Amino acid sequence: MNEQNFTRIPHNCVLNLQAVYGTLKSAERKAADFILDFPDDVAGLTIVDFAGRAGCSEATIVRLTRRLGYEGYPELKVDFSAIGKNNAVYEYDDVFPGDSPGILIRKVFEASIRALKDSLEMLDEEAYKKTADVLCSAGRILFAGIGDAALVAQEAQQRFMRIGVSSYFSLDTDLQLIHASQLEEGDVVVAISHSGHSKPVIDVCKLAHDSGAAVVGITNFPVSPLAKKSDIVLQTAVFAKSMTGEVISKRITALCVVESLYLSVLFSRGAGALAVLGKSNEAVKGNKA
Repeated sequence: MNEQNFTRIPHNCVLNLQAVYGTLKSAERKAADFILDFPDDVAGLTIVDFAGRAGCSEATIVRLTRRLGYEGYPELKVDFSAIGKNNAVYEYDDVFPGDSPGILIRKVFEASIRALKDSLEMLDEEAYKKTADVLCSAGRILFAGIGDAALVAQEAQQRFMRIGVSSYFSLDTDLQLIHASQLEEGDVVVAISHSGHSKPVIDVCKLAHDSGAAVVGITNFPVSPLAKKSDIVLQTAVFAKSMTGEVISKRITALCVVESLYLSVLFSRGAGALAVLGKSNEAVKGNKA
């Protein structure tokens, strides 16, 4: 993917391109590559001209624009025509061994702040509301994740447990599978994977579906295997780079998503959940003295 022209492409369009580029078919990739290579030309082209220069069909362009979050090609053109007016430049710089401590901390904070803002813009409010409703009425909730995503899943399970929700998590992937096999209709799995390719997590989702449970996927990639196995997808938008290939910002965004869901369920369940939370807080108060 040509990243040199990102600053000349509407920011949300860049985020969506990054999210779906690896899954595009050859014809769609030709259209995407044309956008990446010639962003300044897009606003002035008819769909016929675009198709001719990109070497693809008009139908392919329409499919791509919808995958990028537009209703169609005219909306894409409007967005590109406004690029000079309202498009801020956001860059995620790699960290380097020679960076001073001040530069390092600024890069880490700025990448995380941008990831949170991008994810908030990307998040589908209807999907979020549907997830909150499903969790509020769930009989049991299983949180699934591996690696550092497991830390997010563990935190989520502990938050929901504090308000009296029957919730489960285990660092042992075998136990995650066992929990999933015992779920029933009315139960929910919340599966967390930035890439959407974590096989143990996807296996949990398969078992959950076989058991009749609903699956909510929290992932950065809307056409990943996890997204395809999910009934509801909550998409984050973290594309920060680092020399290690791992950035904490992808987990900060996921933590904010589960924290928001926790609060939504807490307030929806009302006085009963608040009373249980009070008992939970009282139970551990001695450990915090």
